[in-house]
Amino acid sequence: MQGWFWYAVGAAVLYGLHQIFTKLAADRISDGLGGFVVEATAALTILAYLGWLRFGGHWNQTSSAPGVWYSVLTGICVGFGTILFFVLFQKGGPLSAVPMILAGGAALMAMAGILFFREPISFSRIAGIMLAIGGLLLMRK
Repeated sequence: MQGWFWYAVGAAVLYGLHQIFTKLAADRISDGLGGFVVEATAALTILAYLGWLRFGGHWNQTSSAPGVWYSVLTGICVGFGTILFFVLFQKGGPLSAVPMILAGGAALMAMAGILFFREPISFSRIAGIMLAIGGLLLMRK
């Protein structure tokens, strides 16, 4: 088994719970304020992790200007994405739409992997991209 597999499982579980809790919160808090609470809490969680690394003797953090820039762009995408999920749920969107939305994002990532990062093209990747896009289109009805 790949060394990254259990990290992927953990991330999948946490991101799944993230959307469940967003759905539960959406009717109880406005989109902007809800998004802010989510992102501020995430920032505090990461700050605690950095503190644990620093004071636990495990500091291994490095940075570069491009790394910071791409991280800022990532934060912008996550912030606006969180707001859009709040609005989606406030407008009556079902929780069951989330996997198809994430599959659409997965299709985008797979295409970027092939086009920009020179990852190998395979039948299973192309089929996965097509199925993800098809699933997203099916959810609009």
